[in-house]
Amino acid sequence: MTNSRQVADSRQAAPDLSALGLPPADIRVYTALVGHPRTRAADVAEQCGLSAQQVSRALSRLTAAGLASRVPGRPARYLAAPPDLALGALAAERAAELREARAKIEELMEVHREASRFTHPAELVEVVTGTENIDSRVLRLQEEARTQIRGFDRPPYVKPPGANLGEEQRRLKAGIAYRVIYAQAAIAVPGRLQGDILASHGERSRVRPTLPIKMVMADEKVAVIPISSSPHVVDAAYIIHASALLDALVTLFEAEWDRAVPITRALTGVDRDPDTATLLTLLASGQTDAGIARALGWSARTTQRRVQRLMTELNATTRFQAGMNAVARGLL
Repeated sequence: MTNSRQVADSRQAAPDLSALGLPPADIRVYTALVGHPRTRAADVAEQCGLSAQQVSRALSRLTAAGLASRVPGRPARYLAAPPDLALGALAAERAAELREARAKIEELMEVHREASRFTHPAELVEVVTGTENIDSRVLRLQEEARTQIRGFDRPPYVKPPGANLGEEQRRLKAGIAYRVIYAQAAIAVPGRLQGDILASHGERSRVRPTLPIKMVMADEKVAVIPISSSPHVVDAAYIIHASALLDALVTLFEAEWDRAVPITRALTGVDRDPDTATLLTLLASGQTDAGIARALGWSARTTQRRVQRLMTELNATTRFQAGMNAVARGLL
């Protein structure tokens, strides 16, 4: 008869083999048989703390699975199969099932990726209201960009121009490319060119007479555009996710980029005055004398004198010709 110490030792020795798919009762019975070969069912029940019926069912399952066998003779006694063979086979079977499950998961992921291409239209465009919420989404958009930020910059503004310079500089240092097209009205803001645009080391900037919309776009994943082009509606915006609509915005940006005039930092062979680069950009973008004077903080007389001198140095008789000559000389 098994003593109480043997019973306690057997109960404590039962390992956790649930990962092999064995019921808890079967694990206890098998463990008892491993430690006590040729044991009667009644003794196993005492060792495991199970009822006779539970042990009988467990032994039936174990013998059917080849994990135990009945020893010939009476009373009936049972012997555990060697763990390395019996449990090793179970472990290999479970490993094969897991590999198959992983393969099924990959198949499901392919189905998921394909299905995700056809998102419900209502989920492709969000509406965000409130200047703080819009600003927060624009900052998040920049933070989540992985390759580049594209932008159309034109008035009116939710925040003062240049307020985003610090964030842009941080993302530029992280390797995110910035390409921004400015409308004439944007660079005509006093101090904007030198205090913001030209101060953003690493940004590739161009200028157009006008822009169709304002926009900030991260990679080809998401864009933010105002809900209205009215200067009186600046507190509502669309958030556009990957879709044909976003693809159209990418195409629009690239078309405008090709037509835009580069904003340069310095000139070679013209005038070493830092203002000259700004003046040439303003001229090439089609700014009037009044717009140039406002952007650079010059008087009308100073503006006229500087424009005339630059055109003379470029051997140009018209502003358009000045821009063409600057391009030909690699200044723009």
